[in-house]
Amino acid sequence: MKTRKKILLAIVVIFLLLQLPFFGPKKNYTDAKPVNDISTAYEIPNDIQMSLNKACYDCHSNYTKDYPWYSYIQPISWWMNKHIVEAKKELNFSEFTTYSAKRKARKFEEIVEVMEEKSMPLKSYLIMHKEAELSEQATTDLITWAKQMHEKAKQTLDSTTQK
Repeated sequence: MKTRKKILLAIVVIFLLLQLPFFGPKKNYTDAKPVNDISTAYEIPNDIQMSLNKACYDCHSNYTKDYPWYSYIQPISWWMNKHIVEAKKELNFSEFTTYSAKRKARKFEEIVEVMEEKSMPLKSYLIMHKEAELSEQATTDLITWAKQMHEKAKQTLDSTTQK
């Protein structure tokens, strides 16, 4: 067998071995009740909660609802897992109530910024998840809500720092 064929065969074998389930990352899902979820501490209108669920929660919560078929292929699943882990470090709606008052206020402000810039959801995510694209009205409503929550969070922060 020629060297080129041996190398190609080795690559195929390694690729196939990597597809075994124990090489994949743990999926982003928990059966735990969402006791620290943003919705437990803040009033979220149904339309806003639906927008958050469809456009944000897959990456920014502990509950990725449906993994697409390609997420079971290595190394794609590792890349997706890394993306979710990084997104949750930045903002995790499932752990929102554990944030400090200052961080909560900043996160609401950042939600406004990314929605106004239309930098979220990521364009690469929207390619495969058309359902996550928010309408102009949904985006406007989400921005308005986040601004209101930012003001409330700032008020809470101001009242705690004055004590």
